[in-house]
Amino acid sequence: MEELKNETVVTDVEETEVIEVNETLGRKNRKTFIGRVVSDKMDKTIVVAIETKVRHPLYGKTMKRTTKYKAHDEKNEATINDRVLIMETRPLSKDKNFRLVKIIEKAK
Repeated sequence: MEELKNETVVTDVEETEVIEVNETLGRKNRKTFIGRVVSDKMDKTIVVAIETKVRHPLYGKTMKRTTKYKAHDEKNEATINDRVLIMETRPLSKDKNFRLVKIIEKAK
């Protein structure tokens, strides 16, 4: 059975695309995540939920963990349930350390 550790599981979007974003923007070693927008009620800010699969250290069961990040959305283009790519940036506020790079899939 395949061992899962504390790693983010990326589906549908290739990791090469994430690496290309860093290279085209001239950035090095910035964290990038793919997730779903769960809130867009704030001005120029979205809340993105990142789902990871983690193996329980004692019992071995695979569990889903969800982490929410606030991200800067300059043009207010993302809406709820959009799949987005966010990238780490300098602190923009107390809780906001990410920014929207692109919308991968619009909500239906």
